[in-house]
Amino acid sequence: MTDGTLLDTGLGELGAAALVVVATSSRDPYLAPFVRGARLHHSLLIVPRGGAPRLGYFTPMERGEAAGAGLELLTPEKLDVERWVRDHPSHELFAHVLSRGLHVLGIAPGKVALAGSLPAGWLLAVREVLGQEGWTLEAGEALVERWRRHKGPGELAAIEQAAAGTCAAMRRVAEMLAASDASKGALTLEGEPLTVGRLRSAVAQCLSGYGLEQPWGNIVAPAEEGAIPHSAGTDERVVAAGESLVVDLFPRGLLAADCTRTFCVGEPSADLARGHATVLAALDAAREAARPGARGWDLQEQACRHIIAAGWPTPLDQPGTTRGYVHGLGHGVGYEIHELPSFRRDAAGAAGRLEAGDVITLEPGLYEPEDGWAVRLEDLYAVTEGGVRNLTPLPYDLDPRAW
Repeated sequence: MTDGTLLDTGLGELGAAALVVVATSSRDPYLAPFVRGARLHHSLLIVPRGGAPRLGYFTPMERGEAAGAGLELLTPEKLDVERWVRDHPSHELFAHVLSRGLHVLGIAPGKVALAGSLPAGWLLAVREVLGQEGWTLEAGEALVERWRRHKGPGELAAIEQAAAGTCAAMRRVAEMLAASDASKGALTLEGEPLTVGRLRSAVAQCLSGYGLEQPWGNIVAPAEEGAIPHSAGTDERVVAAGESLVVDLFPRGLLAADCTRTFCVGEPSADLARGHATVLAALDAAREAARPGARGWDLQEQACRHIIAAGWPTPLDQPGTTRGYVHGLGHGVGYEIHELPSFRRDAAGAAGRLEAGDVITLEPGLYEPEDGWAVRLEDLYAVTEGGVRNLTPLPYDLDPRAW
């Protein structure tokens, strides 16, 4: 299907006359796929069924940015924005501007699919005002999520740029660890303690050089902190020899990237070394099996069976476990850090199957909170007709000196 056909088909399934996206920023993941990186504040998009998208913006000062989106425009004058700002409470602004946009496009009151992010009070006003005019609203997020799933050349290039910055930042972490002094147990670098915060600052500086931000933060988590998978790590914590250090970076430029490595300065424990080998083998097997048509949950089951055979619990044999392998194998990446395809058991149809054009992660891990160590290895892949292409081709070694 072409993009337009996919949107039209989805609108037909919903019985909706148009898709409407409303946002306080063009970085909203439901609006961003349409606007080619244009930077706008209050804005909306109307895609009539069978028609071309129209982008509405709220101030003449943003006319240059709006034009850069390459879409037909609904200008502030056409939308009568000045009147609505003057005569109505601010929380009703979007409601009246959206109503005006639908009228300008000749879309008669009926059903529309709504997506995007607004404050709750503003969304309630949209529903109330449009409802009084005869409109009914259907949830349109799933339609946009399906439409934005497959990455075109420009989107893939944006992800590759984010991945390049992620790899550079990960190498910087490895360099700092490799250059540290571990002779006293707690690591020092250039005579100063090597803290989680110091590593995090180096990551931020490196990513900023690639034009990347970290809206979701990052994970730099040593030992028992890393053994709780979403623990970000404590900035004041000094990294120590012999302990695991999970580093998970997921920055965003126009689109996002995601990559994880686990380090250990000095000799790892036998369990940590064995855990690392188990996770790496699970990642290798998942990469070989990942191709168009593969079901994400089948790949998760495969990873679970591999890890069970090595002696650790997983969600497959011990649902709810907090040690061993405790999470899903992967997820789609793009305008959001988690998007389609899904690796969940209940993901139905195409939503749960890999397709050419997807960008995904694979990220098996092992966590031992009581023993105070963890391993997670994660790469970012473009799904192609023949399999997957690794967008984060970094070493996997625990020892940063091997990098």
